[in-house]
Amino acid sequence: MSASKPSPTRPFLPPYLLEHIATGGSGRLRECARHTLLVDSRFRARAGAVTLPPGSQRRGEPARYVHSAEQQQVLPGKLVRREGQGDSGDPAIDEAYHGLGATYRLFWEVYGRHSLDDQGMALLATVHYGKEYENAFWDGKQMVFGDGDGELFNRFTIAVDIIAHELTHGVIQHEAALEYAYQAGALNESLSDVFSSLVKQRQREQRVEQADWLVGEGLFTERVAGRALRSMAEPGTAYDDPLLGRDPQPGHMNDLVETHEDNGGVHINSGIPNRAFHLAAIALGGYAWERAGWVWYDTLVDPRLARNSDFATFAGLTRDNAARRFGASSEVVEAVREAWRTVGVLP
Repeated sequence: MSASKPSPTRPFLPPYLLEHIATGGSGRLRECARHTLLVDSRFRARAGAVTLPPGSQRRGEPARYVHSAEQQQVLPGKLVRREGQGDSGDPAIDEAYHGLGATYRLFWEVYGRHSLDDQGMALLATVHYGKEYENAFWDGKQMVFGDGDGELFNRFTIAVDIIAHELTHGVIQHEAALEYAYQAGALNESLSDVFSSLVKQRQREQRVEQADWLVGEGLFTERVAGRALRSMAEPGTAYDDPLLGRDPQPGHMNDLVETHEDNGGVHINSGIPNRAFHLAAIALGGYAWERAGWVWYDTLVDPRLARNSDFATFAGLTRDNAARRFGASSEVVEAVREAWRTVGVLP
């Protein structure tokens, strides 16, 4: 088995889930999944081709641009809402606009980061991409959202954490630039899940015990036997559906999945560092973005985080950054250390 070439795009739905539908589905659902896989594969060659509009010169103020592809495969499409304009009445347009804003606010108001590059980069999104396109992705410059098929998947703007997840890939791109393969790629996916969960929790003003710790809740229709695409609290339990299969995420290093598919299991093995963050946040209590979130953010922007870092390297850096920010003998250091021990990353 040969390793698949890492894609410059960062899709929300992993390819193995769409492949389940493409091989096990029937009629329209099978064709929608096959079409999405084809579009994803073709898009790799032209990702990041769009020229970004002007960003924001004023720190603390985002520059949002939402376009509509109007069911065509064009980017960025027609500009339908920009910074400061009111709701359009189109759910996908308005969800994208508000999701971009919620993500900007977390990074700015909590961590002092001015957009994805910390230089006021424009936040560009395209909705209504293609016909029954079943995915969302970051292409290196902008967000792209499909409308789903309406039978298995709702529109991909429906959950704020989907939007925040993909935008966080942009932050990672401008900081650690973690390789999108194997453990480094799983860290890339996990960091996107961590900050997407923090965006959702902060938007809802939830403490750690109030949060559901689900990623992509609302994406599945009622036809699917599943709560969300991933569970950070209990990896491997988010869905168990006759057509989609069972959530394959492990929550411990003993169950690390060794595969060349999905760029070395980036969407699968991310369950391990996801659970570590959840455990640390729960142990610390309060609002997850205040202490556990700071440790993970400090590590994301730490110049010592190499592009090919593995779980153990990342865990060591989180422990070090916890000590730097909160003190070597703080409960934060102990909570972080114990979280990584529990998932088998640290001895």
